[in-house]
Amino acid sequence: MTSSGTGEPVTVDATGLTSHPDLWARFVVSAHQILADLVRSGAALGWVQPPSPDEVAELLDHVVSAVHAGDAALRAAYVDRRLVGLGYWLRYVRPTHRPHADLEKIAVDAAAHGRGIGRALAADLIADARRAGIEVLTLDARGDNSNALHLYRSLGFSEYGRLPDFVAVGTRRFDKVFYMLDLRTGR
Repeated sequence: MTSSGTGEPVTVDATGLTSHPDLWARFVVSAHQILADLVRSGAALGWVQPPSPDEVAELLDHVVSAVHAGDAALRAAYVDRRLVGLGYWLRYVRPTHRPHADLEKIAVDAAAHGRGIGRALAADLIADARRAGIEVLTLDARGDNSNALHLYRSLGFSEYGRLPDFVAVGTRRFDKVFYMLDLRTGR
């Protein structure tokens, strides 16, 4: 990973992240901190309570294993050598769904919101999906996450479904919104 020291985000793929054990260990610790802080503040990342360090390490190890099998992409964003965001997609495992992948997570440190980091991560993950032969990239998001939904629409994703009041966080209910990006040419 190189950084210009200019405050501009630099994205790194899984190969770069796993190229040195110390870099990977620092990434896992920093990723846990970002994810736990975001969930603690109410972010819709799949956890109701902040994940433990072990949960995040296990998740990231699973994603990296899938990357090595050609079934995933993982990206990290750094600003001045500090992790500020991460995202990944995983290929569907059912044989009939193999040309498709789900954009599982994009998480950006709250202090770095509004700097284009989520857009940079998403754009790189989309490019990785194209290179991997993914035909359709899907995702789901909580209906109140207007910033994420706006980002996905601006990148060409379209809504293909919605489950009203499907996500329960305590007594609050939120829609689950499904988006897709068709990467096949001419569609």
